[in-house]
Amino acid sequence: MFDWSAIDTVLLDMDGTLLDLHFDNHFWLEHVPQRYAEQRGMSVEAAKEELGRRYRAVEGTLDWYCVDYWSRELGLDIPLLKAEVEHLIQVHPHVLGFLDLLRRAGKARVLVTNAHQKALQLKMKKTALGDHLDLVVSAHDLGLPKENPAFWDRLQQQVRFDPARTLFVDDSVPVLRSARTWGIRHLLHILRPDTRQPPRREEEFPSVADFRPLADGLRLHAHVLELGEETGG
Repeated sequence: MFDWSAIDTVLLDMDGTLLDLHFDNHFWLEHVPQRYAEQRGMSVEAAKEELGRRYRAVEGTLDWYCVDYWSRELGLDIPLLKAEVEHLIQVHPHVLGFLDLLRRAGKARVLVTNAHQKALQLKMKKTALGDHLDLVVSAHDLGLPKENPAFWDRLQQQVRFDPARTLFVDDSVPVLRSARTWGIRHLLHILRPDTRQPPRREEEFPSVADFRPLADGLRLHAHVLELGEETGG
């Protein structure tokens, strides 16, 4: 799918890209409404309706991704509730193999996530994903979500990369548009962020359902390089 000789840095989203979004969907759409309803003495249906409005009001902002914000706003211990269903946290198929192929190919592997530090800590502990990455950056450390094109200026100040030689992989179309506006050349959309749901349809960006095509492409790239070295080419 890509000319890997033209890529030095790979920026990777976490939730829905490297990790199955089923955990987050279940947590925010089922588990939190259940606990909120129990706390308030209301029906789960009413809780879902109220929370849906509150989610939409801050969607695309740092507050939407902030564990502390929701703990304060809802009067719930969000980190504790996440721990109750942490068994649902799963790495997507072919991800770890792909990350290890990137390392062998000499590509920088940078996780770039909107996830709050507390959620990030839980997921790293559960998956050991950090062992397969060179750097992890939370948007909360930079003060802007990835949806804001100015986020990428701040990221580049912390992580030196050439946007013309960078691949960014995400499951969010608004985030990919933000990266494109800023100037990242190679963009890839994940069509199946939640493995319990059917793949999405997407025509605006190059897309894959999982990381197998990328891993296969990297293996081919490595094989071509080996052949070149053997023949002196």
